[in-house]
Amino acid sequence: MSLFEDIRNRKKKLALVGLGYVGMPIAVAFAKKVEVIGFDLNEEKIKKYKAGIDPTGEVGDEAIRETTVDFTSDPARLSEADFYIVAVPTPVNQDKTPDLDPVESASRLLGQNMSKGSIVVYESTVYPGVTEDICVPILEKESGLTCGRDFKIGYSPERINPGDKLHRLENIKKIVSGCDPESLEEIAAIYELVIEAGVHRASSIKVAEAAKVVENSQRDINIAFINELAMAFDKMGIDTGEVIDAMDTKWNALGFRPGLVGGHCIGVDPYYFIYEAERLGYHSRLISSGRQINDDMPDFVGENIVKQLVLSGKNVRDAKVVFFGVTFKENCPDVRNTKVIEIVRFLEEYGIRPVLLDSHADPEELTRAYGYELSKEEEGFDADCIVLSVAHKEYRERTLAAWDGFFTAGENSGKVIIDVKSILDRREVETAGYLYWRL
Repeated sequence: MSLFEDIRNRKKKLALVGLGYVGMPIAVAFAKKVEVIGFDLNEEKIKKYKAGIDPTGEVGDEAIRETTVDFTSDPARLSEADFYIVAVPTPVNQDKTPDLDPVESASRLLGQNMSKGSIVVYESTVYPGVTEDICVPILEKESGLTCGRDFKIGYSPERINPGDKLHRLENIKKIVSGCDPESLEEIAAIYELVIEAGVHRASSIKVAEAAKVVENSQRDINIAFINELAMAFDKMGIDTGEVIDAMDTKWNALGFRPGLVGGHCIGVDPYYFIYEAERLGYHSRLISSGRQINDDMPDFVGENIVKQLVLSGKNVRDAKVVFFGVTFKENCPDVRNTKVIEIVRFLEEYGIRPVLLDSHADPEELTRAYGYELSKEEEGFDADCIVLSVAHKEYRERTLAAWDGFFTAGENSGKVIIDVKSILDRREVETAGYLYWRL
Protein backbone atom coordinates (compact mmCIF):
# COMPACT_ATOMS: atom_id res chain seq x y z
CA MET A 1 0.00 0.00 0.00
CA SER A 2 1.34 3.48 -0.93
CA LEU A 3 1.96 6.26 1.55
CA PHE A 4 -0.85 8.20 -0.11
CA GLU A 5 -3.33 5.42 0.61
CA ASP A 6 -2.12 5.10 4.19
CA ILE A 7 -2.50 8.86 4.66
CA ARG A 8 -5.93 8.92 3.03
CA ASN A 9 -7.11 5.97 5.14
CA ARG A 10 -5.78 7.67 8.29
CA LYS A 11 -3.32 4.87 8.98
CA LYS A 12 -0.43 7.34 8.84
CA LYS A 13 -0.18 11.04 9.64
CA LEU A 14 0.76 14.23 7.85
CA ALA A 15 2.70 16.95 9.69
CA LEU A 16 2.86 20.68 8.97
CA VAL A 17 6.10 22.32 10.10
CA GLY A 18 5.52 26.07 10.52
CA LEU A 19 2.03 27.34 11.33
CA GLY A 20 2.00 30.89 10.04
CA TYR A 21 -0.06 32.53 7.31
CA VAL A 22 0.77 29.66 4.95
CA GLY A 23 1.20 26.56 7.09
CA MET A 24 -1.84 26.94 9.30
CA PRO A 25 -4.45 27.13 6.48
CA ILE A 26 -2.81 24.10 4.85
CA ALA A 27 -2.98 22.16 8.12
CA VAL A 28 -6.66 23.06 8.61
CA ALA A 29 -7.52 22.06 5.03
CA PHE A 30 -5.76 18.68 5.26
CA ALA A 31 -7.30 17.97 8.67
CA LYS A 32 -10.69 17.73 6.96
CA LYS A 33 -9.36 14.72 5.06
CA VAL A 34 -6.50 13.14 7.02
CA GLU A 35 -4.77 12.99 10.42
CA VAL A 36 -2.66 16.13 10.85
CA ILE A 37 -0.01 17.23 13.36
CA GLY A 38 0.52 20.98 13.34
CA PHE A 39 3.98 21.89 14.62
CA ASP A 40 5.50 25.27 15.42
CA LEU A 41 8.31 26.19 17.82
CA ASN A 42 6.40 29.30 18.90
CA GLU A 43 4.67 28.14 22.08
CA GLU A 44 2.54 31.28 22.35
CA LYS A 45 1.19 30.71 18.86
CA ILE A 46 0.37 27.08 19.69
CA LYS A 47 -1.45 28.19 22.85
CA LYS A 48 -3.62 30.51 20.76
CA TYR A 49 -4.46 27.79 18.28
CA LYS A 50 -5.35 25.38 21.07
CA ALA A 51 -7.58 28.08 22.57
CA GLY A 52 -9.41 28.43 19.25
CA ILE A 53 -7.83 31.74 18.26
CA ASP A 54 -6.58 32.46 14.75
CA PRO A 55 -4.00 35.28 15.05
CA THR A 56 -3.52 35.33 11.26
CA GLY A 57 -7.18 35.87 10.42
CA GLU A 58 -6.77 33.49 7.50
CA VAL A 59 -9.40 30.88 8.43
CA GLY A 60 -11.06 32.49 11.47
CA ASP A 61 -11.50 31.50 15.10
CA GLU A 62 -14.45 29.20 14.42
CA ALA A 63 -12.44 27.10 11.97
CA ILE A 64 -9.60 26.82 14.48
CA ARG A 65 -12.02 25.72 17.22
CA GLU A 66 -13.54 23.07 14.96
CA THR A 67 -10.37 21.71 13.33
CA THR A 68 -8.92 18.36 14.31
CA VAL A 69 -5.33 19.53 13.80
CA ASP A 70 -3.19 18.27 16.67
CA PHE A 71 -1.26 21.46 17.51
CA THR A 72 2.09 21.04 19.25
CA SER A 73 5.43 22.74 19.89
CA ASP A 74 7.14 19.46 20.85
CA PRO A 75 9.58 18.38 18.07
CA ALA A 76 9.42 14.76 19.23
CA ARG A 77 5.79 14.61 18.04
CA LEU A 78 7.07 14.86 14.47
CA SER A 79 8.18 11.24 14.70
CA GLU A 80 4.50 10.26 14.57
CA ALA A 81 4.15 11.43 10.96
CA ASP A 82 5.41 10.07 7.64
CA PHE A 83 4.51 12.89 5.24
CA TYR A 84 5.90 16.34 6.06
CA ILE A 85 5.15 19.77 4.64
CA VAL A 86 7.63 22.51 5.56
CA ALA A 87 6.13 26.01 5.49
CA VAL A 88 8.55 28.09 7.52
CA PRO A 89 9.40 31.67 6.47
CA THR A 90 12.41 32.44 4.29
CA PRO A 91 13.24 36.15 4.76
CA VAL A 92 16.29 38.11 3.64
CA ASN A 93 19.19 39.42 5.71
CA GLN A 94 20.05 43.10 6.11
CA ASP A 95 22.30 42.86 3.03
CA LYS A 96 19.38 41.41 1.01
CA THR A 97 20.90 37.92 0.82
CA PRO A 98 18.68 34.89 1.55
CA ASP A 99 18.23 33.97 5.20
CA LEU A 100 17.91 30.19 5.10
CA ASP A 101 18.19 29.70 8.87
CA PRO A 102 14.47 28.84 9.35
CA VAL A 103 14.39 26.23 6.58
CA GLU A 104 17.73 24.76 7.70
CA SER A 105 16.54 24.55 11.32
CA ALA A 106 13.32 22.88 10.21
CA SER A 107 15.35 20.37 8.20
CA ARG A 108 17.47 19.54 11.25
CA LEU A 109 14.38 18.94 13.38
CA LEU A 110 12.84 16.73 10.72
CA GLY A 111 16.04 14.77 10.24
CA GLN A 112 16.17 14.04 13.95
CA ASN A 113 12.58 12.74 13.99
CA MET A 114 11.78 11.25 10.59
CA SER A 115 11.84 7.56 9.77
CA LYS A 116 12.45 5.36 6.74
CA GLY A 117 9.75 5.68 4.08
CA SER A 118 8.98 9.34 4.78
CA ILE A 119 8.31 12.06 2.21
CA VAL A 120 9.32 15.67 2.92
CA VAL A 121 7.84 18.49 0.82
CA TYR A 122 9.13 22.05 1.12
CA GLU A 123 6.79 24.98 0.47
CA SER A 124 9.06 27.75 1.73
CA THR A 125 10.27 30.12 -0.99
CA VAL A 126 13.86 29.35 -1.99
CA TYR A 127 16.13 29.83 -4.99
CA PRO A 128 16.59 26.86 -7.36
CA GLY A 129 18.78 24.20 -5.77
CA VAL A 130 18.12 24.83 -2.07
CA THR A 131 15.90 21.78 -1.55
CA GLU A 132 18.34 19.28 -3.05
CA ASP A 133 21.68 20.97 -2.33
CA ILE A 134 21.09 22.38 1.16
CA CYS A 135 18.07 20.70 2.76
CA VAL A 136 18.71 17.10 1.67
CA PRO A 137 22.25 16.92 3.14
CA ILE A 138 20.88 18.19 6.47
CA LEU A 139 18.08 15.62 6.44
CA GLU A 140 20.55 12.83 5.63
CA LYS A 141 23.07 13.89 8.26
CA GLU A 142 20.52 14.17 11.06
CA SER A 143 18.53 11.03 10.18
CA GLY A 144 21.28 8.72 8.98
CA LEU A 145 19.04 7.92 6.02
CA THR A 146 19.70 8.30 2.29
CA CYS A 147 17.47 10.43 0.08
CA GLY A 148 15.99 8.53 -2.86
CA ARG A 149 16.44 5.18 -1.13
CA ASP A 150 15.20 5.62 2.45
CA PHE A 151 13.09 8.75 2.06
CA LYS A 152 11.86 11.03 -0.75
CA ILE A 153 11.60 14.78 -1.12
CA GLY A 154 9.59 17.26 -3.14
CA TYR A 155 8.88 20.94 -3.55
CA SER A 156 5.50 22.64 -3.88
CA PRO A 157 5.64 26.46 -3.73
CA GLU A 158 3.07 28.13 -1.54
CA ARG A 159 0.62 30.44 -3.31
CA ILE A 160 -1.57 31.59 -0.44
CA ASN A 161 -2.34 35.31 -0.58
CA PRO A 162 -2.84 36.61 3.00
CA GLY A 163 -6.09 38.51 3.46
CA ASP A 164 -7.49 37.33 0.11
CA LYS A 165 -10.88 35.70 0.67
CA LEU A 166 -11.39 34.95 -3.04
CA HIS A 167 -8.18 33.16 -4.00
CA ARG A 168 -7.87 30.47 -1.35
CA LEU A 169 -5.69 27.38 -0.97
CA GLU A 170 -8.35 25.10 -2.40
CA ASN A 171 -9.01 27.05 -5.62
CA ILE A 172 -5.43 27.95 -6.59
CA LYS A 173 -3.69 25.41 -8.84
CA LYS A 174 -0.76 23.85 -6.98
CA ILE A 175 2.66 23.24 -8.48
CA VAL A 176 4.12 19.95 -7.25
CA SER A 177 7.44 18.24 -7.87
CA GLY A 178 9.34 15.22 -6.59
CA CYS A 179 12.83 13.74 -6.63
CA ASP A 180 11.64 10.90 -8.89
CA PRO A 181 8.47 9.90 -10.79
CA GLU A 182 7.15 7.77 -7.92
CA SER A 183 7.48 10.52 -5.31
CA LEU A 184 5.94 13.05 -7.72
CA GLU A 185 2.80 10.94 -8.08
CA GLU A 186 2.54 10.34 -4.32
CA ILE A 187 2.93 14.06 -3.59
CA ALA A 188 0.46 15.02 -6.31
CA ALA A 189 -2.13 12.55 -5.04
CA ILE A 190 -1.86 13.81 -1.46
CA TYR A 191 -2.23 17.46 -2.47
CA GLU A 192 -5.17 16.58 -4.72
CA LEU A 193 -7.05 15.60 -1.57
CA VAL A 194 -7.49 19.31 -0.76
CA ILE A 195 -6.64 21.28 -3.93
CA GLU A 196 -9.90 21.51 -5.88
CA ALA A 197 -8.23 23.43 -8.72
CA GLY A 198 -5.87 20.51 -9.34
CA VAL A 199 -2.09 20.31 -9.50
CA HIS A 200 0.59 21.05 -12.08
CA ARG A 201 3.36 18.45 -12.15
CA ALA A 202 6.69 20.20 -12.64
CA SER A 203 9.40 18.20 -14.37
CA SER A 204 11.90 18.75 -11.55
CA ILE A 205 12.29 20.25 -8.11
CA LYS A 206 14.44 23.07 -9.51
CA VAL A 207 11.71 24.01 -12.02
CA ALA A 208 9.17 24.25 -9.20
CA GLU A 209 11.57 26.32 -7.07
CA ALA A 210 12.24 28.67 -9.99
CA ALA A 211 8.54 29.07 -10.79
CA LYS A 212 7.90 30.50 -7.34
CA VAL A 213 10.59 33.18 -7.41
CA VAL A 214 9.80 34.06 -11.03
CA GLU A 215 6.06 34.57 -10.58
CA ASN A 216 6.66 37.07 -7.79
CA SER A 217 9.58 38.73 -9.56
CA GLN A 218 7.28 39.31 -12.53
CA ARG A 219 4.79 41.16 -10.33
CA ASP A 220 7.59 43.11 -8.68
CA ILE A 221 8.84 44.35 -12.06
CA ASN A 222 5.36 45.39 -13.19
CA ILE A 223 4.76 47.34 -9.99
CA ALA A 224 8.22 48.93 -10.29
CA PHE A 225 7.31 50.18 -13.77
CA ILE A 226 4.18 51.88 -12.42
CA ASN A 227 6.09 53.23 -9.41
CA GLU A 228 8.70 54.75 -11.71
CA LEU A 229 5.92 56.38 -13.71
CA ALA A 230 4.43 57.74 -10.47
CA MET A 231 7.71 59.39 -9.51
CA ALA A 232 8.13 60.90 -12.98
CA PHE A 233 4.51 62.05 -13.22
CA ASP A 234 4.83 63.68 -9.80
CA LYS A 235 7.48 66.02 -11.26
CA MET A 236 5.33 66.60 -14.35
CA GLY A 237 2.28 67.51 -12.30
CA ILE A 238 0.28 64.64 -13.79
CA ASP A 239 -1.99 62.42 -11.68
CA THR A 240 -0.79 58.83 -12.04
CA GLY A 241 -4.19 57.37 -11.12
CA GLU A 242 -5.87 59.26 -13.94
CA VAL A 243 -3.24 58.07 -16.41
CA ILE A 244 -3.76 54.46 -15.32
CA ASP A 245 -7.56 54.82 -15.54
CA ALA A 246 -7.14 55.97 -19.13
CA MET A 247 -4.60 53.25 -19.94
CA ASP A 248 -6.79 50.53 -18.45
CA THR A 249 -9.47 51.14 -21.07
CA LYS A 250 -7.32 49.08 -23.45
CA TRP A 251 -8.07 45.36 -23.43
CA ASN A 252 -4.50 44.24 -22.73
CA ALA A 253 -3.67 46.66 -19.91
CA LEU A 254 -2.34 44.84 -16.85
CA GLY A 255 -4.09 46.92 -14.19
CA PHE A 256 -1.15 47.50 -11.85
CA ARG A 257 -1.17 50.49 -9.49
CA PRO A 258 1.68 52.29 -7.71
CA GLY A 259 2.32 51.39 -4.10
CA LEU A 260 4.56 50.13 -1.35
CA VAL A 261 5.89 46.64 -2.06
CA GLY A 262 6.41 44.76 1.19
CA GLY A 263 5.32 41.46 2.66
CA HIS A 264 6.90 38.03 2.63
CA CYS A 265 6.71 37.31 -1.11
CA ILE A 266 6.95 40.07 -3.72
CA GLY A 267 9.28 42.19 -1.60
CA VAL A 268 11.56 39.23 -0.82
CA ASP A 269 11.47 36.53 -3.53
CA PRO A 270 13.32 38.53 -6.24
CA TYR A 271 16.34 38.74 -3.95
CA TYR A 272 16.50 34.93 -3.89
CA PHE A 273 16.67 34.88 -7.69
CA ILE A 274 19.21 37.73 -7.81
CA TYR A 275 21.42 36.01 -5.23
CA GLU A 276 21.63 32.68 -7.03
CA ALA A 277 22.02 34.25 -10.48
CA GLU A 278 24.92 36.41 -9.29
CA ARG A 279 26.50 33.48 -7.47
CA LEU A 280 26.60 31.71 -10.83
CA GLY A 281 28.08 34.73 -12.59
CA TYR A 282 25.02 36.42 -14.07
CA HIS A 283 24.17 39.96 -12.96
CA SER A 284 20.44 40.51 -13.00
CA ARG A 285 19.69 43.89 -14.56
CA LEU A 286 15.92 44.16 -14.93
CA ILE A 287 14.95 42.39 -11.69
CA SER A 288 17.60 44.26 -9.68
CA SER A 289 16.47 47.59 -11.08
CA GLY A 290 12.84 46.84 -10.28
CA ARG A 291 13.73 45.90 -6.73
CA GLN A 292 15.71 49.13 -6.28
CA ILE A 293 12.80 51.24 -7.52
CA ASN A 294 10.34 49.56 -5.17
CA ASP A 295 12.76 49.78 -2.25
CA ASP A 296 13.03 53.54 -2.86
CA MET A 297 9.29 54.18 -2.59
CA PRO A 298 9.11 54.70 1.21
CA ASP A 299 11.64 57.55 0.98
CA PHE A 300 9.73 59.02 -1.97
CA VAL A 301 6.51 59.06 0.06
CA GLY A 302 8.35 60.42 3.10
CA GLU A 303 9.86 63.27 1.08
CA ASN A 304 6.42 64.28 -0.16
CA ILE A 305 4.98 64.23 3.36
CA VAL A 306 7.70 66.67 4.44
CA LYS A 307 7.10 68.79 1.32
CA GLN A 308 3.36 69.03 1.94
CA LEU A 309 3.92 69.95 5.60
CA VAL A 310 6.21 72.77 4.50
CA LEU A 311 3.63 73.99 1.97
CA SER A 312 0.96 73.95 4.68
CA GLY A 313 3.01 76.36 6.79
CA LYS A 314 3.43 73.78 9.56
CA ASN A 315 6.55 73.45 11.63
CA VAL A 316 7.91 70.17 10.31
CA ARG A 317 9.76 69.41 13.51
CA ASP A 318 7.29 68.00 16.06
CA ALA A 319 4.50 67.83 13.46
CA LYS A 320 1.92 65.18 14.35
CA VAL A 321 1.57 62.75 11.45
CA VAL A 322 -1.02 60.00 11.89
CA PHE A 323 -0.68 56.79 9.87
CA PHE A 324 -3.81 54.78 9.13
CA GLY A 325 -2.52 51.28 8.50
CA VAL A 326 0.83 49.64 9.22
CA THR A 327 0.35 46.14 7.75
CA PHE A 328 2.03 45.28 4.46
CA LYS A 329 -1.36 45.00 2.73
CA GLU A 330 -5.04 45.63 3.35
CA ASN A 331 -7.42 43.57 5.49
CA CYS A 332 -4.85 41.33 7.14
CA PRO A 333 -2.78 41.50 10.37
CA ASP A 334 0.55 40.70 8.69
CA VAL A 335 3.28 43.29 9.37
CA ARG A 336 6.20 41.32 7.93
CA ASN A 337 8.42 43.52 5.79
CA THR A 338 5.92 46.38 5.90
CA LYS A 339 7.22 49.48 4.15
CA VAL A 340 5.09 51.80 6.27
CA ILE A 341 7.68 51.54 9.04
CA GLU A 342 10.36 52.73 6.64
CA ILE A 343 8.32 55.88 5.98
CA VAL A 344 7.94 56.37 9.73
CA ARG A 345 11.70 56.09 10.26
CA PHE A 346 12.34 58.56 7.44
CA LEU A 347 10.04 61.12 9.09
CA GLU A 348 11.58 60.64 12.52
CA GLU A 349 14.85 61.96 11.11
CA TYR A 350 13.02 65.30 10.69
CA GLY A 351 11.76 65.30 14.27
CA ILE A 352 8.24 64.36 13.18
CA ARG A 353 6.01 62.59 15.73
CA PRO A 354 4.33 59.60 14.05
CA VAL A 355 1.18 58.04 15.47
CA LEU A 356 0.40 54.51 14.24
CA LEU A 357 -3.19 53.28 14.01
CA ASP A 358 -4.34 49.92 12.66
CA SER A 359 -7.20 47.75 13.93
CA HIS A 360 -5.97 44.78 11.87
CA ALA A 361 -2.27 44.69 12.73
CA ASP A 362 -0.87 42.30 15.31
CA PRO A 363 0.38 44.74 18.00
CA GLU A 364 2.71 42.22 19.63
CA GLU A 365 4.36 41.35 16.33
CA LEU A 366 4.73 45.04 15.40
CA THR A 367 6.53 45.75 18.66
CA ARG A 368 8.67 42.61 18.49
CA ALA A 369 9.71 43.18 14.88
CA TYR A 370 10.12 46.95 14.79
CA GLY A 371 9.95 48.36 18.33
CA TYR A 372 6.85 50.49 17.63
CA GLU A 373 3.52 50.41 19.44
CA LEU A 374 0.06 50.96 18.05
CA SER A 375 -1.98 53.86 19.42
CA LYS A 376 -5.70 54.07 20.12
CA GLU A 377 -7.74 55.93 17.53
CA GLU A 378 -8.48 58.84 19.86
CA GLU A 379 -4.73 59.45 20.05
CA GLY A 380 -4.85 60.34 16.37
CA PHE A 381 -6.89 63.52 16.92
CA ASP A 382 -5.37 67.00 16.45
CA ALA A 383 -3.23 65.77 13.58
CA ASP A 384 -1.23 68.05 11.33
CA CYS A 385 -1.18 65.39 8.63
CA ILE A 386 -2.93 62.08 8.08
CA VAL A 387 -1.43 59.33 5.94
CA LEU A 388 -3.80 56.79 4.41
CA SER A 389 -1.10 54.15 4.12
CA VAL A 390 -3.11 50.90 3.91
CA ALA A 391 -6.46 50.46 2.15
CA HIS A 392 -8.31 48.54 4.86
CA LYS A 393 -12.02 48.16 4.09
CA GLU A 394 -13.12 50.48 6.91
CA TYR A 395 -10.77 53.20 5.67
CA ARG A 396 -12.20 53.00 2.16
CA GLU A 397 -15.69 53.42 3.58
CA ARG A 398 -14.94 56.58 5.61
CA THR A 399 -16.22 59.89 4.31
CA LEU A 400 -14.08 62.99 3.93
CA ALA A 401 -15.99 64.53 6.85
CA ALA A 402 -14.97 61.58 9.03
CA TRP A 403 -11.31 62.03 8.08
CA ASP A 404 -11.56 65.74 8.84
CA GLY A 405 -12.36 64.89 12.47
CA PHE A 406 -8.76 63.86 13.03
CA PHE A 407 -7.34 67.28 12.22
CA THR A 408 -6.65 70.25 14.44
CA ALA A 409 -9.46 72.74 13.93
CA GLY A 410 -8.71 75.40 11.33
CA GLU A 411 -8.74 76.22 7.64
CA ASN A 412 -8.60 73.17 5.36
CA SER A 413 -5.65 74.73 3.55
CA GLY A 414 -3.51 73.88 6.57
CA LYS A 415 -4.59 70.23 6.70
CA VAL A 416 -2.42 67.69 4.87
CA ILE A 417 -3.78 64.41 3.50
CA ILE A 418 -1.32 61.89 2.06
CA ASP A 419 -3.25 59.22 0.18
CA VAL A 420 -0.79 56.41 -0.57
CA LYS A 421 -3.53 54.04 -1.78
CA SER A 422 -5.75 56.57 -3.62
CA ILE A 423 -8.66 55.90 -1.26
CA LEU A 424 -10.26 59.34 -1.58
CA ASP A 425 -11.79 61.22 -4.51
CA ARG A 426 -9.12 63.70 -5.54
CA ARG A 427 -11.54 66.31 -6.86
CA GLU A 428 -13.68 66.21 -3.72
CA VAL A 429 -10.66 66.64 -1.44
CA GLU A 430 -9.03 69.43 -3.43
CA THR A 431 -12.33 71.26 -3.94
CA ALA A 432 -12.74 71.27 -0.15
CA GLY A 433 -9.39 73.06 0.09
CA TYR A 434 -7.16 70.41 1.68
CA LEU A 435 -3.50 69.99 0.79
CA TYR A 436 -3.70 66.62 -0.91
CA TRP A 437 -1.01 64.37 -2.37
CA ARG A 438 -1.39 60.83 -3.62
CA LEU A 439 0.99 58.30 -5.07
